[in-house]
Amino acid sequence: MMKKLFSRALFSYVLGIFVLLIVSGVILNQVVSNYVVLIAVLLTVYIVLLLMLLHVFDKYIKPIKKATKTVGKLVEGNYRARMHHPSYGSIGELSSRINQLARNLSELSIHEQMQSEQLATVFDNTVSGLVHIDQKGYIHLVNRKFLTMFGKKAKDYKGYLYYEVIPNEKIHETVQKAFLYEENVKESITHYKGIDKFYLEIVGAPIFNDRNMLKGAVLVIYDITEMKKLELTRKDFVANVSHELKTPITSIKGFSETLLDGAMDDEEARQKFIRIIYKESQRLQLLIEDLLTLSKLEKEEFQLNIVEVDVKQLLQDITPIMQSKAAKKNINVTINIDSDSTVKIDEDRVKQVILNLLDNAISYTPEDGNITLQVDEVRDQLHIRVSDTGIGIEQEALPRIFERFYRIDKARSRNTGGTGLGLAIAKHIVDVHDGKITVDSKVNEGTTFDVYLPKETAI
Repeated sequence: MMKKLFSRALFSYVLGIFVLLIVSGVILNQVVSNYVVLIAVLLTVYIVLLLMLLHVFDKYIKPIKKATKTVGKLVEGNYRARMHHPSYGSIGELSSRINQLARNLSELSIHEQMQSEQLATVFDNTVSGLVHIDQKGYIHLVNRKFLTMFGKKAKDYKGYLYYEVIPNEKIHETVQKAFLYEENVKESITHYKGIDKFYLEIVGAPIFNDRNMLKGAVLVIYDITEMKKLELTRKDFVANVSHELKTPITSIKGFSETLLDGAMDDEEARQKFIRIIYKESQRLQLLIEDLLTLSKLEKEEFQLNIVEVDVKQLLQDITPIMQSKAAKKNINVTINIDSDSTVKIDEDRVKQVILNLLDNAISYTPEDGNITLQVDEVRDQLHIRVSDTGIGIEQEALPRIFERFYRIDKARSRNTGGTGLGLAIAKHIVDVHDGKITVDSKVNEGTTFDVYLPKETAI
C-alpha cells in the first residue's frame, strides 16, 4: 500500500510539472522579450510546485509517518496507542484499520491477563503441591502448597535443575521414569519437616506438545498423612477389638470345656468357674455396648437429644452410684456444686461422661484415696471437674489417653475391668456438644479432668 501511495504522489507531481512547462513554453514564446514576465512566470511555477509538494506531504507522507509510529508502539506492547489523522480514501482506511487492530490487541491482552491471573490463582491455591519441569530438567514453576511442604521460597527453585534443589531420591526417580517411559508414574515417600512426619504421594506426569513431542513434566504431590493415620488407626482398632474380644471369649470357652469335662461334679470348682464365666461375659457385654455407643456417636446422622436439665438434679441421679462403688475401696468422694441454673444438653450423654470420668478415677485411685467432683459455671459454659489422688499419668502418654483402647499399663488396666473405651466415648460426647475436655496429671499425685459444655447446646 505504501508503494501505491508513493506512485500516486509521484505521478501527480510529474503531471503538474509537465503542465506548468507547457504553460511556461507558451507564455515564453509570446513574451520572450519581456524579462519581468519571465521572472513572474518562474516564480509562479515555483510557488505552485511548493504548494503541490506540501499537499503531497500533508496528505500522504505525514499520515504514513503517524501510521509507522503507531504500529511501532503496538509492536512494543502499548496497545492503547491510536492513530489520529483526519484522512480520507486509502489513508483514512489505513488509519481505521490500525486503530481497529490496536483495539483488538488491547482486548486480547486484557483477556490473556485475566486468564493468566485465573490460572495462577488456581495453580497457587491447589491443595496439592505442583512443580513444572521442562525437558532439560529445569524447574519453571512451583506452587504455594509445594513451598509449604518443602520450605524455602519460589526463587530457590525456579531456574534450577530439579535434582539440585529437591533433596529426595524418590522424587528424582519419579521424574526420571516419567521422562523415560513417557507415562504417569506414582511413588509414595515419607517426608520429615523438623520433628513432624508426613506421608506424601508423588505423581509424575509427562507433558507433550501438539506434535506429541515430550516438552517436560509436572509433579503432583498429595499429602496423604491424614489418610495414612486413619488407615493405621483402623488397623489398630481392628487389632485391639480382636484382642479385647478374644480374651473373654477364650476364658468363657476354656472354663466351659473344663466344666463339661467333669468339673461340673465338683461343687466348689463349678461355682468358681461359673462366676468367672459370668464375669467374662459381663465384660464382653460392656465392651460390645461401648463399641456400639462409639459407632453411634461417630455417625454423621447422629443427633443429640437436647433437653433443659437442672444441674443439681443431674448430679443427684449420678452420685449414689459412684459413692457406692467408691465405698468398696474406702475412697472418699467429695461433691461441690456451685450452680443453681439449668442447661440445655443431652442429659443421658452428659451423665455418661461424668460416670465414665468418676469410674476411671475410682479404678486408678488406691484405697483410702480422695476424689472430688466440682461443678460450676465459667461465663456461658458449664464446667465439670473430676480430680483424684490416684497413680497419675506420665506426660508423654497424656496426648493419647482419649484414643480407643489406649492403655498406659495394659495389665493393670484390664484388672480394673474397664474396656479401654470410656475416655474415648467421653471425648466424643463432649465434641458433639461443641464442648472441650482437658486433662492434667502428675505421676503418683493424681489426675484432673476438666469438661466445658455450652449451657445451650445447638441442636
